[in-house]
Amino acid sequence: MNTEDKHLKKLIENNRKWSERVKKQDSNFFQKLSKQQSPTYLWIGCADSRVPANEIVDLMPGEIFVHRNLANVVVHSDLNCLSVIQYAVDVLKVRHIIVCGHYGCGGVKAVLENKELGLIDNWLRHIRDVYRYHQEKIDSIEDFRQKTDLLCELNVMEQVANVSHTTIVQNAWKSGQELVIHGWIYDIEDGLIKDLKINTSEQSDISDTHRID
Repeated sequence: MNTEDKHLKKLIENNRKWSERVKKQDSNFFQKLSKQQSPTYLWIGCADSRVPANEIVDLMPGEIFVHRNLANVVVHSDLNCLSVIQYAVDVLKVRHIIVCGHYGCGGVKAVLENKELGLIDNWLRHIRDVYRYHQEKIDSIEDFRQKTDLLCELNVMEQVANVSHTTIVQNAWKSGQELVIHGWIYDIEDGLIKDLKINTSEQSDISDTHRID
């Protein structure tokens, strides 16, 4: 057995141990979990392996619906992300959508370092646009880490707006569905979440330009 096979076997073993541990705590856990999911939250986060949604907010499987991509970007042409939002809002009837970025995001750093990475550059273009909107403010900061932290926060704010502008969310609001969009950022160095306090909960919270009557 080669090294890679051993590593994969270790994951299967870990899964069995985890399953046994959960069943010891609640013998019916998986039976109950398999019947339905009724999460209150949709989490849109970064694919970074250090930012696992369930663990960060200490929720069990089934309690939070999750979509993750590089740098927690919400693009109106991304059918994957839009399908997740539509399913969460229209079918699962979640009450909160949380866009959660994190400090030290590799995608954000790549934009500020202006390095060519290949295909990924096309995806990072969306963050580069956020940088362009706020370039004067960001460039006025000398410390690279502080620049990165600010762009990480601004990126979350932009993605909260993008979620709020979707027809999915606006139609839910028009129908009277209770739905709030939140912007958070996670600090890998201390494990704490910061609420950026940019919540949107109705059409009046967004600009006339993006409001759909």
